[in-house]
Amino acid sequence: MIDLNTLSLADLKKLQKDVSKAIDSFQDRERKAAIAELEVVAKERGFTLAQLLDETSVKPRKPVEPKYANPANPSETWSGRGRKPRWVVAALDAGKSLDDLAI
Repeated sequence: MIDLNTLSLADLKKLQKDVSKAIDSFQDRERKAAIAELEVVAKERGFTLAQLLDETSVKPRKPVEPKYANPANPSETWSGRGRKPRWVVAALDAGKSLDDLAI
């Protein structure tokens, strides 16, 4: 056991750096072992690991056509999904409806 109270600041910093490297190395070995185990299971079931991961990956959504446009600046549009743009909020606060902003 190392008595940390007897080490100099330089020795403590070196020890800290060595421990960080050892942790990173350990995690890398564990990750590689887990991948190897998953590849064996995938192969037993007739797949490659890449095939399984490709099917479960999130596919990007296709862009949605805009439904609303800012009357003051038609280049500002909104699809109606997600958070309302400031210009939509301002128009609604001014008494307009979404139908008034529809393209």
